[in-house]
Amino acid sequence: MSDTVFDPEIEAMREELVAATLPHVPFDGWTMAALRAGARDAGMDPADVMRAFPGGPAEAVACHSQSADRRMVDELGRRDLALMKVREKVAAAVMIRLEQNAADREAIRRGLSLLSLPQNAPLAARLLYRTVDAIWYACGDTATDYNYYTKRGLLAGVYAATLLYWLDDASEDFADTRGFLDRRIAGIMKIPQAQAGLSRLMGRLPNPMRYRPSRIFRDVGRARYR
Repeated sequence: MSDTVFDPEIEAMREELVAATLPHVPFDGWTMAALRAGARDAGMDPADVMRAFPGGPAEAVACHSQSADRRMVDELGRRDLALMKVREKVAAAVMIRLEQNAADREAIRRGLSLLSLPQNAPLAARLLYRTVDAIWYACGDTATDYNYYTKRGLLAGVYAATLLYWLDDASEDFADTRGFLDRRIAGIMKIPQAQAGLSRLMGRLPNPMRYRPSRIFRDVGRARYR
């Protein structure tokens, strides 16, 4: 994906083109053919495709993902989050993002296939990071220490697994996906308890064997989530 200087006119064209392309993606995938068909439907010149997405179809997938992040954050801003627990906020954010894109599940499936190609791995990682980062900020996270990376790393795993589960969920109102997500979030919420227990255990060890648990998790987090 090539870097594109932000231009409001180009950005509006990108959004319009992606919206017009989505109906073609289930049949043609995220391809130049689908983008050109979307351009025709939107009354654009085929040359506008390269103006909007010089990086090709992968850049169009990125545009769709970033637009979904913005819509999720906007909807969260309209919710009363003040009395919700952290896990409830995170679950709400994930489900909002999935439900807002329910009509485009096949296009998202095709997008994941494109992003799974080796040359698109860095882009896939950036998009996943942007999504989980947007979720944490929208939920009021203010962490600046190693917890910043740990939270995003853990949520990335939860979100990615839930997204794949949701793609094949045939239950009413995605009830099975909600249950799957709740179980995954419950699992990662136990990690701070495990850290606290390890801190107490390490405090009872003889001095020569003592090593600050906070440093352990900081170093592991850096190595894992760089």
